[in-house]
Amino acid sequence: MINRRHFLQTATAMAALPAVSGCSQGEDLPLPPDVYVGPFGADSTAEDVTAGLDLTGKTALITGATSGLGYETMRVLAMRGAHVIGSGRTMEKAQTACDSVQGKTTPVVCELTDFESVASCVTQVRALDTPIDMLICNAGIMALRERELVYGLEKHFVVNHLGHFILVNGLLDLVTSAPQGRVVVLSSGSATRSAPKEGILFDNLSLDGVYEPEMGYGHSKLANVLFSLELARRLEKTNATSNALRPGVIMTNLGRHLPQWQIIVSRLFGWLFMKSLAQGTATTCYVATYPALNKTSGHFFEHCNPHRPGGHTENADMAKRLWDVSQELTSDYIS
Repeated sequence: MINRRHFLQTATAMAALPAVSGCSQGEDLPLPPDVYVGPFGADSTAEDVTAGLDLTGKTALITGATSGLGYETMRVLAMRGAHVIGSGRTMEKAQTACDSVQGKTTPVVCELTDFESVASCVTQVRALDTPIDMLICNAGIMALRERELVYGLEKHFVVNHLGHFILVNGLLDLVTSAPQGRVVVLSSGSATRSAPKEGILFDNLSLDGVYEPEMGYGHSKLANVLFSLELARRLEKTNATSNALRPGVIMTNLGRHLPQWQIIVSRLFGWLFMKSLAQGTATTCYVATYPALNKTSGHFFEHCNPHRPGGHTENADMAKRLWDVSQELTSDYIS
């Protein structure tokens, strides 16, 4: 039950959120002068940023395509002509989602808590024998109220980062074989707002004794940004790119683990500051498809434009160490 104190605290915080969600998280560092800034912004939709694009002949893989941001991204990219490979935790969910959108789609199973499942997904996708123009790491979990371990590691880190690490590495040659392959990694403002001040806790990836729901989520979202950053470095001599992004604050089932009173208040006041699904998928579709970004790599995007949130998000040494540690943890599942 939501009590009066919780209601007033949350309502007050949410009243201030329009300014927060509409601006940058973190330090908001200046952009280099040669970085492309496009014509879209916070109110743009996925259909706006892809208007006029013909994606026929291109292939996109989207994780978490069965609901929320992943589903809307699949719908728009398929509508623009792309062949979308939509992953879900079960074939039934993936098939239902793929069947419900217009355009060419293929369902695959990818359960990110199960490294064998992710490796199997790689095999399924490789069997399609097609380059991947857009590999969109969208699926994730947020703010589990209690610490959960998978493979002895904290679950946010496993699902949001390591599962995608296996998937991307297993399919990277298909991305680089595309005329201009793009890896797009969904992160969050929590990468700076809620991550540990030390950055990635390499000596405590189980978050033993320090776990808090928002911190666990932020820790994994920082890992997403650093993964994308190091991947961009490794792709420098190819035609492929890697960028991370913050989609914004959107009401999706990602927040299903939040306390019930927070969910209720979000539904009451969310219209004040939350983006719609159409707006929340704009940055993803923009980074995945916009022609002017064909050489843009190693950046973090927000509201359809590059953004430098500071914190550890540009820590190249931490990014390289994360890659090495992740590779060691998942080597049995990457062929």
